[in-house]
Amino acid sequence: MKCNRAIPVLRIFDYDKAIEFYVDWLGFKIDWKHTFEENAPVYMQISLNGIELHLTQHHGDCSPGASVFVDCTGLKEFHKSIIDKKYKYNRPGLEKTFYGTWAVTVNDPFYNKIIFNQTLTEAEK
Repeated sequence: MKCNRAIPVLRIFDYDKAIEFYVDWLGFKIDWKHTFEENAPVYMQISLNGIELHLTQHHGDCSPGASVFVDCTGLKEFHKSIIDKKYKYNRPGLEKTFYGTWAVTVNDPFYNKIIFNQTLTEAEK
């Protein structure tokens, strides 16, 4: 077997809150979205610098409270950019982890967590 990618599916309850968090604050873009009919739950894909996430309002797709671990570079700059936006509901820190990374943990309005990680350089260890 060869796997090409994994796309986490995260449960959301409110479309506008999801857009405020993922698009307006974190900087994701909407790749596509789907509803079966007007006033039906939305299923959508968002992306940011190689990260793809599926967000769903459908209750049977998944449960809230997921954690997504993201390995990245440029984390300090990303952290500064989101802190500078002064998002009302989340002000994450930039922390050194016991497993040798810088980490920025954000919690969405639906109890899901994304942990952005960048490996420490030798000088930072």
